Amino acid sequence: MRSFRWWCGVAAGAALLAASPAYTHTEGTFEIPAGAHFNQEKLARIGEFFREEIASGKIPGAIVLIQQHGKPVYHEAFGVQDVVSKTPITDQTIFRLASMSKSITAVASMQLLEQGKYKLDDPVSKYIPSFADVKVGVEKKAEDGTKTLELVPPNRPITILDLMTHTSGITYGFYGDSLVRKAYRDANIYGGDFDLAEFAERIAKLPLHNQPGALWQYGHSTDILARVMEIVTGEKLSTIERKNLFEPLGMKDTGFFVTDPEKVKLMAEPMPNDSDFHVGRVNDPTKVKKWESASGGMVSTMADYAHFAQMLLNGGTYEGKTILKPETFKELTTDRVGPGSGVARDNFYFPGDGFGFGLGIAVRTDPGNAKPPPPGDLGELKWDGASGCYYVIDRKQDMFFILLEQSPSQRQPIQVKLKQLIYEALEN
Repeated sequence: MRSFRWWCGVAAGAALLAASPAYTHTEGTFEIPAGAHFNQEKLARIGEFFREEIASGKIPGAIVLIQQHGKPVYHEAFGVQDVVSKTPITDQTIFRLASMSKSITAVASMQLLEQGKYKLDDPVSKYIPSFADVKVGVEKKAEDGTKTLELVPPNRPITILDLMTHTSGITYGFYGDSLVRKAYRDANIYGGDFDLAEFAERIAKLPLHNQPGALWQYGHSTDILARVMEIVTGEKLSTIERKNLFEPLGMKDTGFFVTDPEKVKLMAEPMPNDSDFHVGRVNDPTKVKKWESASGGMVSTMADYAHFAQMLLNGGTYEGKTILKPETFKELTTDRVGPGSGVARDNFYFPGDGFGFGLGIAVRTDPGNAKPPPPGDLGELKWDGASGCYYVIDRKQDMFFILLEQSPSQRQPIQVKLKQLIYEALEN
């Protein structure tokens, strides 16, 4: 599990199951009435918390932005972008997003869906023929306890919808001990200098972890979706996202690689003892490769990602520009894996208790089972990454917050504590 957390990024949802001190400090902060505002004295506790984390040597630094009604209500940077240069963190510091890359890919894929480039029920094999031959890996256990993997045909083809909802059966080899995940680990799918086209062919040769549509399964579905996006447009993923998202949103420092020597100096790094910083080792953004990892390979800054978050908070628009039509945004943020969907959940359901999943983003659907429930509002949108980056969109309060840090070993406790402090500071 450890190596998975340190590469691809998973949602903070599982960690957020922990009970949080309440809005009233006794009752829980779930479903605060609309129209709440922030108490600045209580927000100051965020700075106290991060300064303690830095002083104790747990993290080199972080930057937090809380924006409500289109204006920052809290915007502070703490510590340094790396302990070697001791350069202070700013809005221009560049962070590895890890799985927060998926949210960007999700929006870009919805734009193409809106344009009619593909349909949700299209089989993936319509665009990548090798996926017509995929098999599902079923574990069989002998009397002596030995496990073998039987390959069986899928009950139905993998669809575009399956890729968007992580129900395709495509997985990662970084977590869990199933034989399919072991097959991923043994396949050397990251070997050499490959592009998305080659990567899709490598994935198509591996067994599916489960039948399509049967289980929410975190994995490389987003990368296969990105390859479909390339096929239907005839353009590289980076070009699609630059033209359709980054330029309209003014995200000038968001992408897959950092090649400008002056920009390289702005890269945030983890503590030296976070030595298994898998995000950097597998997908070092300072070294240009063919593979543009849609699921975990992007970098960004607070200045840039704030524009993206504000667009989500606005329901798909930004400064008069329509990024997603209202009906498309609703599709993106409507739960597709809840009761009646036929999608099962296991211990690796990373959206977490109380959350469903739309077409690429987690959405809160109920309080969950923790007593008191973790803070937040119904309809909350969120995702995070293994590098420590995290965002929450609360449309009920017309508010979002973003945390950018490079702290894989500390990310879950920090994300939980930050959310608690933010919602404790909301008052009517």
